[in-house]
Amino acid sequence: MSARPPRERASERPERFERSERPERAERGYGDRPQTSRPPRERPAGRPERAERPDRSERPARPAFRPQRPERAAERDHGDRPQAARSRNRIDAALERSEWGDPREPRDTRFEAPERAARPARSGSRPERSERPQRPERFGNDRPPSRGGRPARASAPREPKHERPPFDPDTFVPEPKVVVPKAPLPTAVEMAVVTADEAGMRVDRFLEARFEGLSFSHIQRIVRKGELRINGKRADSKDRLEEGQTVRIPPLKLDAPKVGGGVLSEAAQKTLDAIKEMIIFEDADVMVLNKPAGLAVQGGSGTVRHVDGMLEVMRDAKGQKPRLVHRLDKDTAGCLLIAKTRFAATKLTGSFRERSARKIYWALVAGVPKPKQGRISTYLAKEENEEDTIMRVAQHGDEGASHAVTYYAVVETSAQKLAWVSLKPVTGRTHQLRAHMAHIDHAIIGDPKYFNKENWQLPGGIQKKLHLLARRIVVPHPRGGFIDATAPLPPHMLQTWNLLGLEADRFDPIENAPEE
Repeated sequence: MSARPPRERASERPERFERSERPERAERGYGDRPQTSRPPRERPAGRPERAERPDRSERPARPAFRPQRPERAAERDHGDRPQAARSRNRIDAALERSEWGDPREPRDTRFEAPERAARPARSGSRPERSERPQRPERFGNDRPPSRGGRPARASAPREPKHERPPFDPDTFVPEPKVVVPKAPLPTAVEMAVVTADEAGMRVDRFLEARFEGLSFSHIQRIVRKGELRINGKRADSKDRLEEGQTVRIPPLKLDAPKVGGGVLSEAAQKTLDAIKEMIIFEDADVMVLNKPAGLAVQGGSGTVRHVDGMLEVMRDAKGQKPRLVHRLDKDTAGCLLIAKTRFAATKLTGSFRERSARKIYWALVAGVPKPKQGRISTYLAKEENEEDTIMRVAQHGDEGASHAVTYYAVVETSAQKLAWVSLKPVTGRTHQLRAHMAHIDHAIIGDPKYFNKENWQLPGGIQKKLHLLARRIVVPHPRGGFIDATAPLPPHMLQTWNLLGLEADRFDPIENAPEE
């Protein structure tokens, strides 16, 4: 431990100077700094003397501020700020002194920079480029050593860039393409197992994907005969497959591909003309036909003439024909939607599956439904007998039962014996409208399957045909927008409307019915 010196006594301390008796410090300027004892640095022989900076008084005056737009300057002037704060802003100060003019007038020359020729020349002159010392040229890896004293890292020489040889058509050999052959058509009964990629597909799409060129009518024929089975049970073309299921495929027959673009025969030309007469809407992707009553949509047992067969005459150069998007009963007239391309068929089928397509039907029924507007919700199941197949009202949970919903509205009546009814189906079950109207005891006039009223006679002059019309269809277009097509009354319904005095242009209350 070092001994600490004792503190001086107060009597021994020197007396402090009063403030007035302190020696005054010598005031010195910025340039009156004392010189150090270090000798001045010697300038290189080749470097010229630095030019002296002119005095502040000799420098040219600079503008006080750059002119700005008056509206921006006015926005900065807030009335709640004190006058001293506003004066700090040079732009506001200039506005207060009325130094700003109209922005549309020429700029004030006071704010213009002096011309280059009018500027004072510098006292010192920069040496010419030829008099400057040249840097030594470096070759290859001759790098100077780094500041740390370590030698510079030598970079490896770069490899020359590989250039692709020019294309020579004589020696060019194309790469072989891997072609996956399609599955051959089975000549005997075949059992196919549904894979994970095929899960969720419809039965008809499953067959079309496996066997290219298989016609739709052929698929419907084997389904209708019960030759196509899933896990031993009869299958419908709309059934969805699940992974691991076994599909029994009967012997199939491939139709010969037909390519359009050639000269049509006389019969084919008549068929084409008949289709053109039915068209009520057409573009590059979609076609809406006004199907007459009595013409089947698809082929069946004993059916020779149908819409699907008539579309064969409209095959394009690639051999593709228009496709059916939905179906109508043989005795139902009205709007039938046709897809002319594969792209349109996929989009329109999805619209029907998602129930975004809106369909309106007109019908003439027996009696007047009460209430005049309502909703019919039942389960329908297919019932087959020896003569025909009909849809019956079933219970929830019955085998093959599907939920069906229909909205109806009475448009006009005739002597409380007949009623003009507008129908909007939410679901699309087979014979849905006909079965629903018979279920509420108001069957459609002229229906040979579901009209069950005994001792009921048609008024004179009304034809005994099904009075059901697919009046209107509204569906999203595959390219955007909507397709909205309306079909006129068929001849037999128009005759009935005129006989009963019904006005076809009356307001249809089904427009306000819900969509679900």
